[in-house]
Amino acid sequence: MLRGMATVTYYADDLEAAKDWYAEFLGVAPYYQVPNGYYEFRIGDYQHELGIVNRAYAPRGARNEPGGGGVMFWHVDDLADTFQRLLDLGATEYEPITPRGNGEGFVTAAVVDPFGNVLGIMSNPHYLEVVGKTGGV
Repeated sequence: MLRGMATVTYYADDLEAAKDWYAEFLGVAPYYQVPNGYYEFRIGDYQHELGIVNRAYAPRGARNEPGGGGVMFWHVDDLADTFQRLLDLGATEYEPITPRGNGEGFVTAAVVDPFGNVLGIMSNPHYLEVVGKTGGV
């Protein structure tokens, strides 16, 4: 089950310029970084995650034109089972199950649904932390 938006990622050829642009626009500095690979901002009422990723790490087949690179990831409780269910229902793998960060429990995967849309899923400890603080289900 998709529990809630966890992270949206955008890809950039010039990671530093993208980080600076989003920091200016959002009015906050990224709280997390992987050198030469990733910057992450927490924004909005529920501190959702906006990640800026070096395009070199984009999934194979990601396009450079508008709308062709960003992926929104939905938190799920059982990533492997959800990924398999999506494949069983006719989706195709876009990105395999992939651990992220430095072993903090962030894991992503993405599929292309039968209609051509990229659907990202992830295990996201930050999402669960926020839900716990807000009394969510």
